[in-house]
This record gives sequence, structure tokens and C-alpha cells, in this order.
Amino acid sequence: MEYKIIDNFLSEQELNNIKEVIFGNSFSWFLKPYVAYESDTKDCYFIHTFYQENTVNSNTIFILQPIIEKLNIKALIRIRANLYTRKEKIIEHEKHRDFEFNHKACILYLNNNDGFTRLEDGTVIESKENRALFFDGSTLHNSSNCTDKNFRVNLSDRKSTRL
Repeated sequence: MEYKIIDNFLSEQELNNIKEVIFGNSFSWFLKPYVAYESDTKDCYFIHTFYQENTVNSNTIFILQPIIEKLNIKALIRIRANLYTRKEKIIEHEKHRDFEFNHKACILYLNNNDGFTRLEDGTVIESKENRALFFDGSTLHNSSNCTDKNFRVNLSDRKSTRL
């Protein structure tokens, strides 16, 4: 499976600007009672959708401008923040495809923790602050929670490869 990792994806200032908002007390998080599928009842998580279905859904989307510029996006599908809470043990979520059609995915990890993303071929990508993972989101992959920090947060965006 093809994937690419870029560590130190953003400048320290760009990353800090994003984290200041997302980790702040006034940032809105919304509960998803399951992670990949409704039948996946092992865990839940919180999301904040910045953009989806050709619509800006968040008045804080401006903080993502450095990411959007770096990615040179032709057709944006979705951008959201994901927050997984700490548990006593690692819970590996169900494998899933973000969308059934070919598209490029990017996950930007916002904090260091022992959680991870597992790709279709079994490759484990560790959650490392300011690490960007690029892969085909139509391939099977899954996330996990963490056990060593209060939470695991990442930004995920999806863009079309059809243009």
C-alpha cells in the first residue's frame, strides 16, 4: 500500500495557532456514539466538522488555511477534527473506507500519544505531533484511542482524485 509521511508538516507557529483553538475551552465537539460503523460499539469519539458536502460548517475553519494551502486541494470533500478519549487499554476501531471512490486522505496528528492509524497492509502509523499521513482513503484503515494521554486529536481531510 502506498502512503507518505511528512513529519513537521506545519511550522511551529502554524501548528500552535491550530492547537490554541482546537484545544481551547470554547471549541465545539460533538459526540459520535460509534467510530466506524453503528455496529462498532467498542468505543465512541468526538468530532468537529469544518467542511462537508460543499458547505463550511465551522466558523473556525480559518485556522486551517495553512493546511489547505499546503495540500493544493482541487476538490475538497471533508475536513474534520477527531478526538478520542483515553482508556485503560488500546481499543482498535473497525477497519473502514472513508468513501468508496478513490480519493486522497491526509491525517494530521496534533498531539503525541500511543494511539495509531493502521493501514490496510497492517502498517501502523504512530500518532506524533505535527506528522501528516497521506494515503488513499478508499483503502481499508482504522484508528485507535490512546492510553498515555488524556486524549488523541487529529485532523482528517479528504479530497477527490477525480478531477
